[in-house]
Amino acid sequence: MATRSVQWEEGRAAKLSGASYSTDPYEAGSQQSADWLAGFTFDEAEQNTDRPQPGEG
Repeated sequence: MATRSVQWEEGRAAKLSGASYSTDPYEAGSQQSADWLAGFTFDEAEQNTDRPQPGEG
């Protein structure tokens, strides 16, 4: 299992506590912010925007 960053764990904890994604405490565009948001969205389905899903389009 890959090691998760402190920021990932913070994002996950924020999501589980009911916080909004806008509570990301890190500078937009930073790696820390990306890690935090990855933790925050840990339980959401991955979005595939480069091609339609089977049965679509």
